[in-house]
Amino acid sequence: MHIVILVLVEVLIVIGLSRLVGLGFRSIKQPLVIGEIVAGIMLGPSLLGLVAPHVAVTLFPPETIPFLNVLSQVGLIFFMFLIGLELNPKYLSGQLEVAVLTSHVSILMPFSLGTLLAVLLYPLVSNASVSFTAFTLFLGAAMSITAFPVLARIITESNLQGTRLGTLALTCAAVDDVTAWCLLAVAIAVARTGDFAGAIPTIIFSLLYIGFMLTVGRWFLQRLATHYQRARRLSQLLLAGIYMAVVASALITELIGIHLIFGAFLLGAAMPKHEDLVRELAVKTEDFVLIFLLPIFFAYSGLRTQIGLLNRPELWLLCGLVLAVAIAGKYVGTYVAARVSGINKREASALGWLMNTRGLTELIVLNIGLELGVISPLIFTMLVIMALVTTFMTSPLLEWTYPKKLIRLDIVEPESEAETDINTSVEGQTYPDPFRILVPVANPGTQKGLVQLAVALAQPAVGIALNYRQQAVVHPLSLIEFQEDYAFESTPVEADRLIAQRRQQLEELINTLEPPETRSYVHPIVRISSNVARETAQIAALDQVDLILVGWHRPAFSSNRLGGRVGQILSTAPVDVAVFVDRGSNRLEKLLVPYSANIHDDLALILALRLLINHQTCMLQVLHVLPENRLKDELSHELDMMIQQLPSSVSDRIEIKLVQGTDPIQTVVEASKSVDLTIAGTSRAWGIERQTLGRYTDQLVIQCCSSLLITRRYSQVTAHLASLLPEISTEEPTTQELRS
Repeated sequence: MHIVILVLVEVLIVIGLSRLVGLGFRSIKQPLVIGEIVAGIMLGPSLLGLVAPHVAVTLFPPETIPFLNVLSQVGLIFFMFLIGLELNPKYLSGQLEVAVLTSHVSILMPFSLGTLLAVLLYPLVSNASVSFTAFTLFLGAAMSITAFPVLARIITESNLQGTRLGTLALTCAAVDDVTAWCLLAVAIAVARTGDFAGAIPTIIFSLLYIGFMLTVGRWFLQRLATHYQRARRLSQLLLAGIYMAVVASALITELIGIHLIFGAFLLGAAMPKHEDLVRELAVKTEDFVLIFLLPIFFAYSGLRTQIGLLNRPELWLLCGLVLAVAIAGKYVGTYVAARVSGINKREASALGWLMNTRGLTELIVLNIGLELGVISPLIFTMLVIMALVTTFMTSPLLEWTYPKKLIRLDIVEPESEAETDINTSVEGQTYPDPFRILVPVANPGTQKGLVQLAVALAQPAVGIALNYRQQAVVHPLSLIEFQEDYAFESTPVEADRLIAQRRQQLEELINTLEPPETRSYVHPIVRISSNVARETAQIAALDQVDLILVGWHRPAFSSNRLGGRVGQILSTAPVDVAVFVDRGSNRLEKLLVPYSANIHDDLALILALRLLINHQTCMLQVLHVLPENRLKDELSHELDMMIQQLPSSVSDRIEIKLVQGTDPIQTVVEASKSVDLTIAGTSRAWGIERQTLGRYTDQLVIQCCSSLLITRRYSQVTAHLASLLPEISTEEPTTQELRS
């Protein structure tokens, strides 16, 4: 097979497998990059070469490796440019003194432990051609690294970027990143010259080049930014000039004697952080780099990772020792420095786990060490395992140390004042807890009807005098979902911009709600999320909402209209859920509730009663379809008793209608022609069939003539509406008693 064709086949396999395994790791709440690194290892001698050696040799013969190396080096150059581009000075604006102390101790501690470990490992896993100084510096640098890109994405996905912990972690990681790269540059210089004295000229030239880039280079790049501001676009000519500068800077640092990646990183860091320029440059660069080139680097690293070299128990013990030193050095160093700086125990511990993240940055360092011959394939494999384990453990340990319930929800400030008013007492009476409705809003421009219905359910219309003062809170919830770990939009600074933009859209939506008096208790929540359905359920549980009101949408790959995310919310949310199918009618004058004596219909009737009580002009028809051979049943008696106990101002607007028929759905469809909103509960079979709504399935969604609200009540036991009747006041029903 021609060598070029074989390389293209390898690239095809690498990209496909890295995406597949990466998505698998995302499904278990791990960074995509971990899955891509594992995919690279799977293609190497650790798995494919072990189970199918002939296939491995056929697919990845030695003559193709140099081609993969060239592609991976190009990918590394532009990835390091992206890292430098994203290194925003804003990250250094918060708690800088604490961050400098914490980050440097978090480097000093693992570096010192790594030096002690080098004394043990050098005679066991190294050879006489490598100086002890170079080996020690590399091992210490490998122990000291924190992967700023992975850490920044974990902070964004955990919605920590606006918290003290998140700000401190970003600042520490940024300082750590700069310090660690400087340390690595010294290690490379020593490795290439043989001793520290010989590395002094390289270090001097490196410092001169850094000074040049941060003065003359930055001045020239600022002119490019000024040109961009005038043109308002990044032309191909300007982009070509920037890419040429990236490659030229990389070549200069290679000639100086450190490494290609430093020049690319330095140019990215020196780029003016003009918001639009950085965004457009990152977006145009990152897709090809992250999707095409970086997986090739993972595969190239995987081909050199030989887990089979750890073929004796004592070698696995050494690997465990490397892992223990790496974790203990980074975590203990960070924790102690943070505690000395006045950070509380929980935040100091969470910061320690965040700084223990290594990820792709560690892999870059290890490949440089292996290329220079400073570390052997055996120690390379041990350190790759360490990088994977320390990154894999970050998210679960962060969640365990600093759970989501401790992370302040991203809610506008006026809500805290409203909450204070709600919980105050007047004339010795304490108001009941507010009725909370969570409304997931995917598109604020098209879902006004959904939020307006939530407002109607929550509070009485103006002019209605009731003898209860239970307040209500409506939370329009907008979750910004990121599909990629390294996309520029998932950086904390860009995420903050997107959150502010989405919040503004929600505020504009709230300002259109009627009547205007109801807008004061509508408080949006904007969050970053990697899984919309799961995050919605978690927020509902943490914020103790009473109802999730979600808009209907048809999944792209399913014929079930209540599948996809809506089905996941219906299945997993630990609260009552209602799905709104909006037909565009703004009226709520006539309501229809098909009632068939199950707990989901109970919720449908409760929501209908809320609308009935809150709006004096509203009329309700309760429809019960009986088999043809029955004229009346026990249900009718229950409803009659309920009507008798309601005040006349409410009961006079309720009609109970008994209809005989063999097709309940068609009966409901026919009745929906004369109403504004049909509220239908799911069947009792809901808990058995994950995304099926029993009697009220797609047929009702398709054929219903009015807007439709499908309700699912969260309950472990069957309950009838009659059990609520003794709690309803004979004078006026309270909103507290109508809570589901």
